[in-house]
Amino acid sequence: MKTKTVRFNNGHGQTLTGLIDSPEQKPLSYALFAHCFTCTKNIKAATNISKALAGAGIATLRFDFTGLGQSEGDFADTSFSSNVEDLIAAAEFLEREFEAPAILVGHSLGGTAVLQAAPRIPSARAVATIGSPAEPAHVARLLGGADGPIARDGEAEVHLAGRPFRIRKSFLDDLEAHNLLQSIGKLRKALLIFHSPVDDTVEIENASELYGHARHPKSFISLDKADHLLSRNEDSRYVGRVLAGWAEKYLDADLTDSGPSLAAAPGDVAARTAIGGFRTDINANGHPLIADEPVSVPGGTDEGPSPYDLLSAALASCTTMTLKMYAEHKNLPVSEFNVTVRHGKIHAEDCEHCESKSGKIDRFERELSYDGTLSEEQRERLLYIADRCPVHRTLHSEVDVVTRLVAPPAS
Repeated sequence: MKTKTVRFNNGHGQTLTGLIDSPEQKPLSYALFAHCFTCTKNIKAATNISKALAGAGIATLRFDFTGLGQSEGDFADTSFSSNVEDLIAAAEFLEREFEAPAILVGHSLGGTAVLQAAPRIPSARAVATIGSPAEPAHVARLLGGADGPIARDGEAEVHLAGRPFRIRKSFLDDLEAHNLLQSIGKLRKALLIFHSPVDDTVEIENASELYGHARHPKSFISLDKADHLLSRNEDSRYVGRVLAGWAEKYLDADLTDSGPSLAAAPGDVAARTAIGGFRTDINANGHPLIADEPVSVPGGTDEGPSPYDLLSAALASCTTMTLKMYAEHKNLPVSEFNVTVRHGKIHAEDCEHCESKSGKIDRFERELSYDGTLSEEQRERLLYIADRCPVHRTLHSEVDVVTRLVAPPAS
């Protein structure tokens, strides 16, 4: 993934700062991301979602609203309406400098702002909200009772997420002026609603209201056990992956059939890993894949199976294919085979039939099941045939790996 800092002006001439996260190859489409109330573009959820979208070929602009993060302006002078105008300015910037956004994504109040801005962004075909209020006025409940002093004195300092913000009465008045539920039925764009049933900041009932007032095509994804800010990496990464898969239906570009960006000759397998992480693009004889390491490994982002996962997958799939061929040849009363493979390391001395007696060796534990009724003799024969699958035999054979260094192309 490549990340580029960009700057553009809002309607008042103030400079807003953003980041565009792009795939290594030419983006298939562009998305616009709106962060949560008083957050910034750098919130972990926004970063992870943008990274997942980049992995699917989608470039994403995430930016700081006026008065937040690295953007100019005074937060006290902003409002829900100004956030909507910032989104319009961001969409126009993308259209002018890159490509008009086809996907709009908003987290919390950012999602509510996205829904309000969407009718004014004609390029957008898919809209997604994450833990978003059904009404902008919901934000007043987060002020901890400060709405009274604000209404009385015209403004007050409010502590949100451990930081002080000055909120003015005009901000609250502007929230009350919007009736999102009346306008969401006119959205005329595909809508995906993410919400956690245990969100104690914006209750799940908000998702029900949004869904109930929206027209089809609309979808809802429950973020089980996730908190409002998607603090766990696995939650925001899940949102990004699901969002990319869902949006594919509504984009001109086909995100799965566009062919691998990594070249490989027919019959070859090629892999490419960029400096900075373990996410690896793979072209397996014309089929695009992704490999990675789990987040427990420094540099791993868990965007794909590990190399050993892929090796286990090769053994598992080869086993089921071999058993399928045998069952069809023998007319066995079996409809399908299932194989589970677990890889680990064991001490060589714990392996009775291994030649090595020191150090550690790799162990693949394979569990086989099937749908059908077989005799004991047939079951024993299946175990014998499983050990004859080509990948199994390769793992037990002497293997010669020849490596040569190829000079980089001349610049």
